[in-house]
Amino acid sequence: MRRIGVPPSARGSSSGATCPDVFELSDGNFAVIGTEATEALESELPADAARADYERIVVVSRETLIRAKADIPDA
Repeated sequence: MRRIGVPPSARGSSSGATCPDVFELSDGNFAVIGTEATEALESELPADAARADYERIVVVSRETLIRAKADIPDA
């Protein structure tokens, strides 16, 4: 597992550990730590989007993804 982007402390987290984060897993998939928002956002999904019972919608700050962008592989 490796962090994609910068650690929370570099984005202004006072604790340095409890903020949204993105990780690339050893199998090439990504794991995201974010604020759980399934109930609030599920009804806002477009008609061609769906969520399985075992999936959750999480919110990650814009800054987190922008600062991770350079580390996300193109392929």
